Amino acid sequence: MLRRLVPAAAAGTLALAVVAAPVEAANPPVMFTKVYYDSPGNDTRSNSSLNAEYVVLLNTTKKAIQLEGWVLRDKTGYKYRFLPFLLRPGKTVTVRTGSGNDGSSGVFWNRQQYVWNNDGDIAGIYRASDMKKIDTCSWGSAGDWTACK
Repeated sequence: MLRRLVPAAAAGTLALAVVAAPVEAANPPVMFTKVYYDSPGNDTRSNSSLNAEYVVLLNTTKKAIQLEGWVLRDKTGYKYRFLPFLLRPGKTVTVRTGSGNDGSSGVFWNRQQYVWNNDGDIAGIYRASDMKKIDTCSWGSAGDWTACK
C-alpha cells in the first residue's frame, strides 16, 4: 500500500501565530521641544516681550523637511503658516510671537498680541499636505515654560 504525506500547510491545518514585540512610539518628524508661554516681566506687548514668548520645533528625521504651508496653532485657533523654510535634519526652528527678521534658525509670527495662554494651552503643528496633526504640546498654569516630549 502506497501512502502519501500531505504537508499540513497544503491541507490548511498549519497556523502560525506571529506576535510583534511592543515598539516604542516613534517620534513625529517634527516635534515640539519647548514652549515659553509666559515672557519674563510684565506683559507690556512690547516687541521684546512678545518675542520672549516662543515655541521650539525639532526635525527628528535624517532628511530636511520643507515647512512651507505647515501650520502652528493654539487651542483658540490663532495660526501661524510657515513661509518657505527648510528645517535641516536634527535642527530646530524657534517661532517667536513678535516681529523680526526670519533667519535660518528662527521665524517671527509678527503679532502685536500674545498667543500662548499663561494659564494653560495646547500648541499643535500640522503638516501642509493634508493638515494632519503631527505633534502637540500642552501645559497648565504653573511656571513660565514647558519642555515638551
